[in-house]
Amino acid sequence: MTEMDDVNERHGGVGHAGDEVSERVGAVPGESGAGSADASTADSATLSAAEDWHRLLDEQRDKYLRLAAEFDNYRKRTTRERQEAGWRAQGDLVQGLTETLDDIMRFAHVDPATTDAATVVQGVVMVEKKLLKSLAGHGLEVVEPTGQPFDPNLHEALRTEQAATPEEDHLVARVYQVGYVFRGQLLRPARVVVWQWNG
Repeated sequence: MTEMDDVNERHGGVGHAGDEVSERVGAVPGESGAGSADASTADSATLSAAEDWHRLLDEQRDKYLRLAAEFDNYRKRTTRERQEAGWRAQGDLVQGLTETLDDIMRFAHVDPATTDAATVVQGVVMVEKKLLKSLAGHGLEVVEPTGQPFDPNLHEALRTEQAATPEEDHLVARVYQVGYVFRGQLLRPARVVVWQWNG
């Protein structure tokens, strides 16, 4: 082996190492180009997904706004309809009272010099019956519990009186003021005197 061969043998690894480095360096540009393409594709996909989310968000926001507007319109419409229904019911009630009001006005303007008291009383009784009939048609009930068992849900006891028999115990002896119930709702309890048996 010559001296030159010895040098080549000792530096042969360097040549191989250089070739390996050159291959790696040569491979870098190719790998870098592929990475750039992949990154560009990923950025494009991310941008597209973001646009899809924004579009979906806008659609949901529009739906929410439309729904909120529709609900507000519905609330206003139902409120208006309830008010109109109440006004119609009140109008029907007042219309039913107009004839009674006419009768009262006629009696209010009679000539006392030519009308006796009996005629006035009879007229007032007729007006009372007509008024009660009209109000009953709209759901009013008169609570007049004379002789009936005392009911604290409908009656207010002003005082008690001694009952003559045990059977009269807790019965209504007299009614000072009648009560009224309108469609199941107590407007005013009947004010009564109640019998009480003490033995």
